Amino acid sequence: MPLRNKIRPSGPSTRPSPQSLSTTAKSPSPFAHSFASWGAARLALTAFFAVDGLLFAAWVVRIPDVRSQVAASHSALGLALLCVSAGAVATMPVVGRLCLRFGSRPVTVASLALLALSVPLPAHTHSVAALGGVLLLFGAGYGGANVAMNSAAVEIVGELGRPVMPSFHAGYSLGGLLGAAIGGLLAGPLTATQWLTAAGAAGLAVTAVAGVALLRSPAARPVATSPARGAAAPAGASTGSSAGRLLVVLLGLTALCTAYGEGAVADWTTLHLTDDVHAGAKVAAAGYAAYALAMTTGRIGGTWLSVRLGQYRVMFLGGLTAAAGMLLAALAPLVPLAVAGFVLVGLGLANIFPLAIARAGAAGGPQGVALASTLGYAGMLIGPPVIGFLADATSLPLALTTVAAAASAAAVLPLTARRR
Repeated sequence: MPLRNKIRPSGPSTRPSPQSLSTTAKSPSPFAHSFASWGAARLALTAFFAVDGLLFAAWVVRIPDVRSQVAASHSALGLALLCVSAGAVATMPVVGRLCLRFGSRPVTVASLALLALSVPLPAHTHSVAALGGVLLLFGAGYGGANVAMNSAAVEIVGELGRPVMPSFHAGYSLGGLLGAAIGGLLAGPLTATQWLTAAGAAGLAVTAVAGVALLRSPAARPVATSPARGAAAPAGASTGSSAGRLLVVLLGLTALCTAYGEGAVADWTTLHLTDDVHAGAKVAAAGYAAYALAMTTGRIGGTWLSVRLGQYRVMFLGGLTAAAGMLLAALAPLVPLAVAGFVLVGLGLANIFPLAIARAGAAGGPQGVALASTLGYAGMLIGPPVIGFLADATSLPLALTTVAAAASAAAVLPLTARRR
């Protein structure tokens, strides 16, 4: 971690004199003031990550209602949902350039505002074409928010000098769990229109409050990037070199392999548990909840692990853990073993994506974050349909073993990137 000591005073450790103690007591340390200021920025940005997860989950839990409203078939709904990914992937590179020009924080606030404003729109559509159109806007807000938030997080990681990126993504996971839980509980009392409007209003409120705190925090210094061994350059400069671009691509592929697993597990866990392992519906839902909780827990402890083991080692061990867990979850004949496997998958995958994005941002600035995020989002896009096609051709358990292969690749790719 080349930036780890940026907030620490340099020089040898000596016993302070009484005069220095008196001076320190009268005037707070500038380092303590800086850390407190960046702590406020970190809290505000964590709130953005949380509301991002909440808004996405708020939409997901009401997809069945919106589908009935627009009278969509499975294939038509699939095409409409593809518009979310299309809007996100098309927006991410543009947002990377906007972050370089205007700063990642204003773009974060604007993107989250767009996402919050677009959340209620699907409930007001009455055709598949209209649904696809508003989901393009929703995807643009979602993709833009992810690039801008991660770029801002990379800046804060550099200022604090600690690998705190997993804690931001833990906020996203907690927000998603909260949005899914509240959305499920209110599925009866509130219509889709009422729920999505309430979620959007809550998102705008958090955006306003957290946005003020984030924009008032001290401006970030340029992030030191290292496109090659030991070299340093301003953020964004390294992407101009072939070595820097290759490094970011390798980290983006790591994110892709991780997101492939996340997307596949999100869509196929409950079906695998019910159809192949013969679990009841409630047990299957609990199995997915255990996976989601394991991922959230892993991200909460991600900073602690990264400090003690190193970021690349955490990614390597996480990939191996997820691969072993997926093989157990896919092939075990007993429900407890399969659920235990999904827990290992959640713990293993938890920190790979955020750490890969953080390293890509350190190497390439906002454009590095944009490229790695675009590749990662592509993995989440292709994962579920690939599993579906393979399951039709072979079986779902065998198809799910491809997640283990992807997790193994996610373990090896960071080691390759580390040598660059």
